[in-house]
Amino acid sequence: MSLLSWMAWTPPVAIFFVCIGLLLMAMTVWELRSPTVARKGLLPLVTTRGDRLFIGLLAAAYVNLAWTGLTDLAQWWGAGLSAVALVAIMRYG
Repeated sequence: MSLLSWMAWTPPVAIFFVCIGLLLMAMTVWELRSPTVARKGLLPLVTTRGDRLFIGLLAAAYVNLAWTGLTDLAQWWGAGLSAVALVAIMRYG
């Protein structure tokens, strides 16, 4: 029994986890080079970059779940919409 056999490692799942890992590494480097300043954007609270990333990832997960449950279209479209939601929250949130 392999260490990773408990999960269905399909290419989309692997791409997802690689992207999350790269995103966390990039955010760490960005924070070290330019410390964040808390600000109030469109979200109804003062947030830092890390806060907006966390909220954006949660929103992206909910968009993906809604896409899967409400449409019969390809999941790649839902993933693209989730990425747009994440970028919008990071930029304007």
